[in-house]
Amino acid sequence: MRIVFANSAWVNAAERLILRGAPCQSVRLRVRYGLFFHPAAGPVLVDTGYTPEALSGERRGRMLRLYGALLKPQLNADEQVLSVLRRFGLSPDDIRAVIVTHFHADHISGLSLFRNARFVASDTAWARVKARTPRQNLRHGVFTELFPADFESRLDGLSGKPRIEPRGDMPGGTDIFGNGSVIAVDLPGHADGQFGLLFDRLERPLLYAVDVQWLLAALIENRTPGFPATLIAEDAAAIGVASAMLRRFLASGGEVMLCHDPAPTPYDLAPEVA
Repeated sequence: MRIVFANSAWVNAAERLILRGAPCQSVRLRVRYGLFFHPAAGPVLVDTGYTPEALSGERRGRMLRLYGALLKPQLNADEQVLSVLRRFGLSPDDIRAVIVTHFHADHISGLSLFRNARFVASDTAWARVKARTPRQNLRHGVFTELFPADFESRLDGLSGKPRIEPRGDMPGGTDIFGNGSVIAVDLPGHADGQFGLLFDRLERPLLYAVDVQWLLAALIENRTPGFPATLIAEDAAAIGVASAMLRRFLASGGEVMLCHDPAPTPYDLAPEVA
């Protein structure tokens, strides 16, 4: 199964805020999303990254506009989701499944582009989004204007799918396609309902751990961010538990990828040759 990750945008952040004990220098973070080619489901997206819908779209509310002004993401035109699909001879209508790891703007801003897709996501987290007021959702980092109007009718919730139990240091989770090829692994802490994706049929098992940490060094060296970074976490205590599980997975020979780590990986999309 072929797996690639593209970088939708760059975001600059002070390294000391995301790596305990680091200097004050700025670090340029990626904002990844994924595309894999499943033998039964066809081309499947993992999130959408940042798209213009989040940064310049007409549907943006006042707080989403402020969010963009504060973070100042720099869109990567060459690796925007529609551009990347074209590189593989695909259109948005060819995508029948988008796996939504959590509901933050840099992961859902392009969902409205995929009118034929089902959205594989945490239905329990979605139920909480619906139960909250708009102001409460903002406190959880959720901008509801980025969801397609028919999101719920196209939601393929995790709760109705079979579970796979852990095997040693190989984490368990939800069997997304019912054949053990892609496992949704619960990764609490950063965002409500966040899960990563385990591809354990590769030569070296890969766990895409999304936003458990911003930098791989913070995870590997247990240099997790403290205050004030913990203020934006859904459950700061759970980050340590999830991180410890990922370190055990790494020690057993697995590979971990993160959404925002700036270092290139073997799965990152190669630059297009002119």
